[in-house]
Amino acid sequence: MAPQRTSGSALDKASLGVKFLGGSVLAGVLVAGMALPAVGALGLTAKDTADSFDNIPADFKTPTLSQASTIYDAKGGLIAKVYDRDRTILTAEQMAPIMRKAQVDIEDSRFYEHGAVDLKGVLRAITKNAEAGSATQGASTLTQQYVKNVFVEQAGDDQQAFLEATKKSLGRKIQELKYAIKLEEDLSKDQILTNYLNITFYGHQAYGIEAAANRYFSKSAKDLTIPEAAMLAGLVQNPTAYDPILHPQAAQTRRNTVIAKLLEYKHISPEEAKAATESALGIKYREPLNGCITAQAGMGFFCDYVRRVVKQDPVFGKTATDRQKLWSQGGLKINTTIDPDKQAAAYNAVTKKVYATDSVSAAATMVKPGTGEILAMAQTRPYGLDGKQNQTVLNLNVDAAMGGGNGFSPGSTFKPILAAAALESGVPITQEFPSPHDMDYPSMSTCEGTWKNSTRNAATVENESPTEIGPFSLKDAMAKSVNTYFVQMEQQVGLCPMKQMADKLGIKNKANGKPMEQVPSMVLGTQEVSPLTMANVYATFAARGLYCSPVAISSMVAADGKKLEVPKPNCTQAMSQSTADGVTTLLLGVTEKGTGSSLGLDGGRPIAGKTGTTDNRYAAWFTGFTPELSTSVWLGGPTGNVSMKNIKIGGHPFSAVYGADGPGPIWQMAMNDALDGTPRSNFHTVNIPVPVTPTPTDGATPPSGDAANGGNNNGGNNGGGLINGGFTFPPIGTDGGIGGANGGNGGNGGGRHH
Repeated sequence: MAPQRTSGSALDKASLGVKFLGGSVLAGVLVAGMALPAVGALGLTAKDTADSFDNIPADFKTPTLSQASTIYDAKGGLIAKVYDRDRTILTAEQMAPIMRKAQVDIEDSRFYEHGAVDLKGVLRAITKNAEAGSATQGASTLTQQYVKNVFVEQAGDDQQAFLEATKKSLGRKIQELKYAIKLEEDLSKDQILTNYLNITFYGHQAYGIEAAANRYFSKSAKDLTIPEAAMLAGLVQNPTAYDPILHPQAAQTRRNTVIAKLLEYKHISPEEAKAATESALGIKYREPLNGCITAQAGMGFFCDYVRRVVKQDPVFGKTATDRQKLWSQGGLKINTTIDPDKQAAAYNAVTKKVYATDSVSAAATMVKPGTGEILAMAQTRPYGLDGKQNQTVLNLNVDAAMGGGNGFSPGSTFKPILAAAALESGVPITQEFPSPHDMDYPSMSTCEGTWKNSTRNAATVENESPTEIGPFSLKDAMAKSVNTYFVQMEQQVGLCPMKQMADKLGIKNKANGKPMEQVPSMVLGTQEVSPLTMANVYATFAARGLYCSPVAISSMVAADGKKLEVPKPNCTQAMSQSTADGVTTLLLGVTEKGTGSSLGLDGGRPIAGKTGTTDNRYAAWFTGFTPELSTSVWLGGPTGNVSMKNIKIGGHPFSAVYGADGPGPIWQMAMNDALDGTPRSNFHTVNIPVPVTPTPTDGATPPSGDAANGGNNNGGNNGGGLINGGFTFPPIGTDGGIGGANGGNGGNGGGRHH
């Protein structure tokens, strides 16, 4: 029930009738009495004011207030609540009665007695302004303050709109009064007060009384006590000056002023006032958190990715302003593609194999082939702003535009892209090249002309191991990751077809947004990309050449219950099925007998993939797939400048990290967990004829020494062997990775280029 007060004076009775006088009388009183600029100068007339009373926007009666949105995983589990403004809208019954009384008593004690304008307050302001010769004092009622708050809410983060909403001018004052009069005709006082308590700002990112009660006292607004309600009510006038965290003494003084008002208007007893005044502030502050920080199982980065999708994809609004408004108003229910089980598998792997305190970090993205659906996105360090706790908001799985950094050189995981371009252009899958240990980069055609090596400072490339001397077939070269082979193939095919294939696979630009450069080192993975990009490239191979752009949102419902459009995967056939099957067959060779042969999955499930390691061991990768799931794992320094030599990662010492022994085990662990209990299926493959090895009677010289035995001075016979007629693949080292200087990762270093 609304508080009752006696309104005995003639002035009180006059103020109650103001709203019935209409806009013309109000405007006349204000202009004449306050001696402010002439009506003509403002472009306002009494008729304009009266006529526009019926044009008040409906948003002022039931404003669309910014509130939290909820993000869900693919199984309906809550990932996080996210917001631009921390607010929870309450009904009057959900607010403590003492809170409602305190806010009225300190802000507008005559709220239930006067109309939209308090004539007594106006006359008082007129007198003060006349004495000062300018508008130095206002007489805003709580209803007028509410109207101003609606204008501020509508301005959002638009600074110009905010300045306009808070501008002190006669035009703005008349507009607020006009809207206030109409509101008091259409809404009850209690409704206006409820709206006001839901919209007003209480400092520390708390909008509305529920957020304020949570922020300062860690409780709901319905449970506020007298001193707590008084402190919050006092904050509204100046949340900065009366901030109880930064200025507790000022906050307590202001609180006691509100308590005195409650006593004056007989809303509390003298005993209650005394006890409340003598009590401590009793602050139980709860720090405002970005909603994504509350996400579990390392989903904070994916949560942030979803936020950026909404703010950037045109499907959510034609302009950035439209999309920002949708996000800021909130109330969205966002269903995503993330699979909680696969997310848990990826998160467990990157955090178990690499510690948050390590100098390096790991990131893993899982994509469902043929759909573009992102099923997992995890990294070692937790999502957050506290660097001392090894937290970061930099999403190492994605490009810079989506919250990531500048990406990382993918090393030899880029080579299958050239293989796809070669097969698509008619190069046979049995293609051989001489493949010397080292060579100068030859001249190559580009989309615009010809790339030529410098005669003064020639750029060179070499293989990882001195024993890697051809000729090699494509299958052998892919299994051993022979750099010079792929440079020779690159020369034959040309840089333009490789660049065009990369475009079709979603790599139009580097992770920093700059175009990919058509240079020979491109095939060695020297240009930075993100794990999401590489996971989706390999998902295209798994889907027999069907490329689908990454998608994170499956459906979305607005605050009003309306279903919204969401981005659809843009699916195109990037290459023929036979080409994709050929690449898959080549990558099966990597995992069966090549650099990734130590990474088999439980139950003998077939996998295809590629290792990658860059110069100076700044980054190491393993990207691989089954027919149902593609996963890319990156390992390295978050800023790309940590050399992974003589380093300890996850408690395990490494003399030098390779793709197979650094990120490889992370990939293996994540995939085993993610695929546990799912049906096993086989790849579509092509037949690759085995070259006939010449015999001595044919005039050929058989291999000798360590090469013939499949070993070397580091690997011995621990896993080395002959493939396809006498070429050796790297032996497996004692630590489960690729061992030894001569049994290395087969060119995953990306080549030595100058």
